Amino acid sequence: MGWKGLGGLLCVAVLGGVFLPGCLFHHKRHSDLAAAVNPGDQPDKILYEKASNEIVHGRYDVGRLTLQTMINTYPDSEYLAKAKLAIADSYYEQGGISGLTQSEAEYKDFITFFPTAPEAPMAQYRVGMAHFRMMAKADRDQTEARLAEVELKEFLVKYPEDPLTIRAKSRLREAQEVLAEGEFETASFYMMRGAYRAARGRFREIIEKYPNFSQGDQALFGMGQCLERMKIPKESIPYYSRLLRDFPLSPHVDEAKARLVGMGQPVPKPTKATLARAQADASRVRSKGLLEKLAISMSGTPDTSVTLRGPVELGATASGVELAKRVPNAPGIANASIIAQPVNDSSLGSGKTDESKPAAGNSTSTGTSSNEGPAKTEETPASNASPSPNPPAAAPEAKTTENQTPAKTDPAKAKSSTQDQSANTAPQKKKGRFHALKKLVPF
Repeated sequence: MGWKGLGGLLCVAVLGGVFLPGCLFHHKRHSDLAAAVNPGDQPDKILYEKASNEIVHGRYDVGRLTLQTMINTYPDSEYLAKAKLAIADSYYEQGGISGLTQSEAEYKDFITFFPTAPEAPMAQYRVGMAHFRMMAKADRDQTEARLAEVELKEFLVKYPEDPLTIRAKSRLREAQEVLAEGEFETASFYMMRGAYRAARGRFREIIEKYPNFSQGDQALFGMGQCLERMKIPKESIPYYSRLLRDFPLSPHVDEAKARLVGMGQPVPKPTKATLARAQADASRVRSKGLLEKLAISMSGTPDTSVTLRGPVELGATASGVELAKRVPNAPGIANASIIAQPVNDSSLGSGKTDESKPAAGNSTSTGTSSNEGPAKTEETPASNASPSPNPPAAAPEAKTTENQTPAKTDPAKAKSSTQDQSANTAPQKKKGRFHALKKLVPF
């Protein structure tokens, strides 16, 4: 065999090595596209299985398009609930901001149409997890963390006996850790700047809403420091006492004891269960190395490894509809509300509001000025005025002023006198900047 024959064999071997794996992969790819189809299967089942096969292999767009075709073609199919849930799962598995946002909408749509389905708890859990996966760090926007807290609480309220409850509680603690850390950083900034009232509000929110915060001892101690610097040290006693009860291993324990002893207050002791839990948390949370701290600071996700373990407090939960129905009270007025009062026919007919009449209970016993009511009340004809059942008694030795009309007068004279009074008592126009120019140019 010559050199040409060896060269030909070498070219064939090279080409076979290049194209043969591609052909095998292409054949395998086509084989996974074709799901097993039985002759007796219904067409909706065939479409659902093909779409599920596409989603399993990462071709989410094709799978969702096939599922949507099945839903539109067979609206009464027994696979309708599974198809809608598969669409939501495909967005959730795809990930990213757009995928997780769309998965939340699809899961809520599934819960709306199939609230009693066995997959409804998982759908609600993944709604909360969609927001949890989009959470930012504590010093960034906290919108996603708050939504994750709301949705996970909704899951725990609706499905308290579901097996996913343990995982939901763990994720809820982590979301609350991020929220509490953001509040703590803000409170520390206010404390450093001397804005003790603002810092007190932030510390109070941490203490009341996030009892499992890993830096809860610092929040309690900071609250006590704020109250002492605001010259109200007696109000700091319950916070120092709670620090000693709930955080027995805190570095602020000795100082809190000294504060209580200085104010003549008893020093509380933690329970055995609280001490055991504090020791377990201390052993679980290990100190991080320099490289690990650097990686966490460079990462875009929050660090929730220091979250404490303990009971989850759901608090008072109310739906968005209930919150929207609540009318906030006006500042300084208890139970303020808007009350619609009827209007008489005379004011509607004239098109003017009778502002000259004093309100009930606000009338004064002093003499009426020339710009107010008694002269104007006589403009209404006597035929249209309704007689009062209890006419007021005449005051003794009442003096008639220039602007008051006697009780018994001629209606024509009374009308002319009121017109003269309104002309005399009309307020004078203020002289503007172009007052002199208006005299020269009449326009």
